[in-house]
Amino acid sequence: MKHILINLILGWLGAVVINYLSDVLPRYRKLTTPTCDSCTGSVSWKYYFLLRPCEYCRVKSSSRNLIVIISIPLFSVLIAVFPQTNLGILGGLIWLLYFGLVTVIDLEHRLILHPVSIAGAVLGLIFGTMSHGILNTLIGGGAGFGIMLAFYFFGELFVNILSRKRGEEIDEVALGFGDVNLAGVIGLLLGWPGIIAGLFFAILIGGVVSGIFLLIKALKGEYKAFSALPYGPFLVLSAAVLLYISDLIN
Repeated sequence: MKHILINLILGWLGAVVINYLSDVLPRYRKLTTPTCDSCTGSVSWKYYFLLRPCEYCRVKSSSRNLIVIISIPLFSVLIAVFPQTNLGILGGLIWLLYFGLVTVIDLEHRLILHPVSIAGAVLGLIFGTMSHGILNTLIGGGAGFGIMLAFYFFGELFVNILSRKRGEEIDEVALGFGDVNLAGVIGLLLGWPGIIAGLFFAILIGGVVSGIFLLIKALKGEYKAFSALPYGPFLVLSAAVLLYISDLIN
């Protein structure tokens, strides 16, 4: 019961941090005072801790803030109840918060920021070494980065060839370099050969979700060629399945 309460509190505090960082990092690339999207007035701590509206224009806290402040503590409690074998309760919580931050920023801005990737690489090296040893950790990180880098260059080549063939510029890209960095981070965490399963599940999940998304768009008459979804959440979901869910099954 004690672990559950502690994780609930830490999860709530972590959710506050995720919401704050998701607001300031994509816009300012540094830690600074957040501002309201509506009136650009400075946002007080009550906006994040209590989900209070903006003190100047009274615009309510975003739905994303509410979703994060509910979901992260909930998952934190589940980690306390069903701790992951290799990461433990603390490690599971740390990676939950990291994955949450990556997912929110990528969904909202199509970005995986370099400082976030660097922090993830440090964490991946630490936790990967504890779980798999330094050699398997480094090989996993290199494999994740290298395989995704190959996909990145292939995607760019495909788009360039198609652009020349069609005689028009195609702005959408299948993968961003942030996805390459994230694959390296996850490779450090999962190690070798775990990263192979991680990338396989990410591709599988991405294909299924993208297919459903395009089908819904087509049925609604809103289909647009070369519409791309942010790929970071698929990598995160794949890693989460391997880290948390598969451990429960086994």
